Parts: sequence; structure tokens; C-alpha cells
Amino acid sequence: MRICVFGASGSELAAEYFEAAHKLGELLAAGGHSLVFGGGQGGLMGACAEGAARQGGEITGIAPRFFDEPGILFPGCTRFLFTETMRERKQLMEEQSDAFIVLPGGIGTLEEFFETLTLKQLGRHGKPIAVLNTLRYYDAMLAMLYTAADGGFMSRNCLRLFGFCATPEEALDHVEHAEVLSGSIRRLEDYSK
Repeated sequence: MRICVFGASGSELAAEYFEAAHKLGELLAAGGHSLVFGGGQGGLMGACAEGAARQGGEITGIAPRFFDEPGILFPGCTRFLFTETMRERKQLMEEQSDAFIVLPGGIGTLEEFFETLTLKQLGRHGKPIAVLNTLRYYDAMLAMLYTAADGGFMSRNCLRLFGFCATPEEALDHVEHAEVLSGSIRRLEDYSK
């Protein structure tokens, strides 16, 4: 399985975030899966790639050409795909992947998660999505989504389109065993209920 991992690129984070990301990379590669990621050397992206590399895993980095600067991209990728824009990068990451795991991250990670979730809700893909909630980072986001569903801004069905996981083991287990939906997931009107 080719698993796309989204996550923070920043380096000023608590050690537990790096440990969980590194562990996820190790587990992913040890399980025979390939890592697809944004190609960054730093942050949680880099930690996950380091973990996968340590286990001899296949790693695909995808980044826009303007990131091709010394010290920015992870040097241990099995292959690297370059795009011209961030939008193309995200689309290629989605196309190259069979499942998604979302590590803690900032605006870019949130955008990647919400676009992937939106596309799944619209039936554009049926790939498993797991959110790794290290140190309860995503508790507030989940509460916001429940508030939106309770207020009628979105269907509660949308909350079943991803797994909310406390550990790297749980996140990997979710994408390995979640039902992969083919074609259109449900008719769009099913989500208005």
C-alpha cells in the first residue's frame, strides 16, 4: 500500500511529536508499505521519512521545484517527483497514494486533510484516512467538526469518513483495515441528512 503522510515541516515542536512520526515511518516500512510525502527534510515529514528509511522502505517525495534548495528536501527518497506549484503537488500526492495519515501540523497540513476529506465526501475517492492525534493535538478540531455537525453545517456521516487515532500503531491499523470504497461513496444527497 502507498500511504501518503501529511504533517508539520517545523522543527520547534515537542519531542513526542517527532517520536510518533518516526515510529509511524518505521511501522509503515516494516509492514511493507511505501511512504508518499511532501519531500521535506525537516519537521514531522522528515522524521517520518527517516523512520521509513531506517527500515529500508520505499519513499516517494513530491515537492514543487522552488523547494529544491540545499537542506530543504529529504535526501533519502527512493524517487522524487517535482511539480511547478503547491496545487499540483497536492494533486500528485493524492493520485500516488492508496491511503492517508495526517500527523499534527499547521495550515498546510490542515488544508491537505480537509481537501482529502472533502474529496472523499464527494465520492471522488474512497481511500482510507487516519488522523494521528499525538498529545491530543487534534482534539479541538474534532470538537469543531462535531459542533458543525450538531449545528447542521455538515452531516454526521462525514465524521465516519476518517479514523481518529491516538498512536502510530492505531493509525496504520486503521488505513490497513478500513473499507476502501470504490467509485462514488454515496449519493451527494445522502450527506444532507
